[in-house]
Amino acid sequence: MRFVAIALVILAWPALIAWIRSNPGKRHWAYFGIGLLPFTLNSWNLDASWITWPAWPGYAKGLVTTLLDSLALAIIFTHRTPKGLPPFAGYLIAYILAAMLSVAMSEVPMASTFYAFQLLRMLILVIAVAKLSANPKALQWIAYGLAAGIAYQAGFTIWQKLNGAFQAAGTMGHQNLLGLMTHFVTLPLLAMLLSGARGKIIMVGVVSGLIVVALGASRGAIGFGIGGIVLLILLSLIRRSTPQKWRIVGFAAVTLVLTAPLLTSAINNRLGQIAASRSRADERAQFETAAKAIIADHPMGIGANQYVVAANTKGYSARAGVSWNWTSRSANVHNAYLLVAAETGWVGLITFFVMLFSVILAGLRFAFQDRRDPRGEIVLGCTVAVIAVAAHNLYEWVFVTYQAQYLFSISIGVIAGMVRARAMETRIKRRPATGQIIPFTPPVAVGSPI
Repeated sequence: MRFVAIALVILAWPALIAWIRSNPGKRHWAYFGIGLLPFTLNSWNLDASWITWPAWPGYAKGLVTTLLDSLALAIIFTHRTPKGLPPFAGYLIAYILAAMLSVAMSEVPMASTFYAFQLLRMLILVIAVAKLSANPKALQWIAYGLAAGIAYQAGFTIWQKLNGAFQAAGTMGHQNLLGLMTHFVTLPLLAMLLSGARGKIIMVGVVSGLIVVALGASRGAIGFGIGGIVLLILLSLIRRSTPQKWRIVGFAAVTLVLTAPLLTSAINNRLGQIAASRSRADERAQFETAAKAIIADHPMGIGANQYVVAANTKGYSARAGVSWNWTSRSANVHNAYLLVAAETGWVGLITFFVMLFSVILAGLRFAFQDRRDPRGEIVLGCTVAVIAVAAHNLYEWVFVTYQAQYLFSISIGVIAGMVRARAMETRIKRRPATGQIIPFTPPVAVGSPI
């Protein structure tokens, strides 16, 4: 069956290329799939493993390819312009090289290769989304896909909660992962509403994101999610205040009021476990002690995707006082920065930080460079999502999973595509006058009616 799945994923690439080229009026469904698939790949089994290590305790368990990878490649091959790598690709490539370098430091090199391969898939999606994001219609359908994906997860979390689940995780396996993923949906969709976009689907996506956060009862997702919404609204109003924005602020306030009982219940339930929370706080500190010891002993890292194995076999967890039970000893340090530093060394941490910082800085610059450009609102939403996740990473490690990185790639692609589009517009305007200047038009697929 594994080879059948591999064959289907491989054949999906040429099949999607042919479908996109021959169905110009239906290409929007390909764009819709980009937003939807990160939330459905697991439950619909739309992936295949060339090499699979299901028992490996790391977060990357094989050389995995998914239908989303095939779709991204198909979009790259059918959309000829703009050519070249998008902005930020160099920073991402530097991080990929750091992960590849860590393979040499790893006692199990193949396991570290799994993560490097995962990052290559991330780069492919960034390139694909960057080709589309300057096209308003394509961007709209990506947003619809994101809204549908989070609504799909909201339906599962409601069902799980009605069946007695304390923390609903949807189909993602853990509420903390799903909670972190909502930042990349709720904030960009809210930004689209602030930009003047209309559509019940987008509103449903925002509400669904809040429902997922509330029923997941992840303190980090609740805190950083609400904080991200407040930051986005404040920056958007500073950027430019309009009656439309104030109506959306009212919509956001009403939505928060309606979901407040769920959020309050989630917080109260977590506070009811105060003793367990204190124990977990102590355990988090022990994980961080172990990670810092690894960093001190291995400045070049122990190899990507190796933390759990190294922490146990080299005695770091034992010396840090981590409890000897399966749940504790199979967990990564709950801090993505410490995890990256422990596994890929200072080189990996620096490239990881530079990648995040460059995206945030460029996104904020784009948003405030032209305050009347509605694209600035969308870029601001994606940028605030990256800010929220960058802060959330101080308390979670799940950013290194491919599900979270798919959504991060979409946000990077949107920002990169719009930054490139504006740069192209600026170059055209600055050209010496040789007649009438042809205005810049967003890149679209060959033969596309969009």
